[in-house]
Amino acid sequence: MKTAALLEKYCQPGPRYTSYPTAPYFHTGFTDADWRAELDATRHSPRGLSLYTHIPFCDTLCWYCGCNMVATRDYGRAERYLDWLFREIDLVTEWVAPERVVKQLHWGGGTPTFLRPEDIERLFGHLLAGFTLDPQAEIGCEADPRELTRAHVETLKRLGFNRISLGVQDLDERVQKAVNRVQPESLIREVYGWMREAGFESINLDLMTGLPHQTVASFSRTLDTVIELRPDRLAVFTYAHVPWMKRHQKLIPEADLPDFPTRIALQELILDRLAGAGYVYIGMDHYALPDDELVMAQKSKTLYRNFQGYTTHRDCDILAFGASAISQTGEVYAQNLKKLPDYRDRVLAGRLPTERGIRTTRDDRLRREAITRIMCDLELDTAAFGREWQIDFEGYFDCRAGLESLAADGLLTLEGGLIRVADTGRLFLRNIAMLFDGHLQAPAADAGPRYSKTV
Repeated sequence: MKTAALLEKYCQPGPRYTSYPTAPYFHTGFTDADWRAELDATRHSPRGLSLYTHIPFCDTLCWYCGCNMVATRDYGRAERYLDWLFREIDLVTEWVAPERVVKQLHWGGGTPTFLRPEDIERLFGHLLAGFTLDPQAEIGCEADPRELTRAHVETLKRLGFNRISLGVQDLDERVQKAVNRVQPESLIREVYGWMREAGFESINLDLMTGLPHQTVASFSRTLDTVIELRPDRLAVFTYAHVPWMKRHQKLIPEADLPDFPTRIALQELILDRLAGAGYVYIGMDHYALPDDELVMAQKSKTLYRNFQGYTTHRDCDILAFGASAISQTGEVYAQNLKKLPDYRDRVLAGRLPTERGIRTTRDDRLRREAITRIMCDLELDTAAFGREWQIDFEGYFDCRAGLESLAADGLLTLEGGLIRVADTGRLFLRNIAMLFDGHLQAPAADAGPRYSKTV
């Protein structure tokens, strides 16, 4: 079956599996007391730490945005937020033994570079005062080119940041105006040049398809520039139009969105152009140059997936700070309050700002491991998996018919007890992983539509 036909057949709602169980199954019965108990239980864990900090502010609203963010020109809001953030960090560090080492640190948003350089330094210093940072830690930050200065870039590099992710989305002026994110190609080139001059070890560019007025011809021109810049990594996301969940997306007329054949053609364009430029398709919209550590980790079967996306830091607990941030240990997920006033009141009262979460069952962890291996290793040895978890694989998952159907369409191969994702199947990892999901048919804690389309 041709790629276009497969894209049409398998375009259905499905999780991205940055967690399992996925976030809609987190519940408010899991409280700050439960998260505090988990922190206490893992205080001296031998696992490393991955720190995530959420900065929710942007100076303008991009109409496609699906993030937890606040558009504001009042910098005082960020200054007050940092005070609350420092309180939360201090609360958590009380429960973390100093011998636990931070292997990864990431700032997301919103726009972390909304912060002024001096406040970036202040926040980084506060984290370093509370945690032990590995000298070889991966330290990354997301950036918006429109509000970035050379001083931001130089400050991040001086502090030790070695990875940076730049939001580009599309370089076509008509598309940019239609989503309220105007950033000329000349600006992207200038900011990218600052990053290379500063010596960042890894630069990622975020792109997006399915935006209003996008065509194959217009996006091909965007790819021309991107390939010329040659970032180390690319994330090419598909726009999810969910105005019933994100009301500001109503500002994008549905009539302006590309039709389904165009969206399929865009996916084929990306695959062809990036493969031709030497990028390896890791899966789940992510591409990297052949010598990138993500590619190396995938080959050595040490790649992992969490709320930061693909990562080489499998054996780390995530401690996440800020409104809506999600923490993770081996057995628990805990998400912070999303609304800033609620977050503020909780931390100022000296309590952890947990809103909801979940303690996983053995079944959850078993299924998470199967899904992770498919999405990261691109193969799963069912016999070895069964021995490891002491189960009869086929009887436990009962997904043989589904696997054979995917195999018939060329998305994977079944060789004895080995499930191996085909090259074409990398486009459909979410569909393959869904066969191992035990929660999809169960009611979720969140009401309403839950997932974007898989492709």
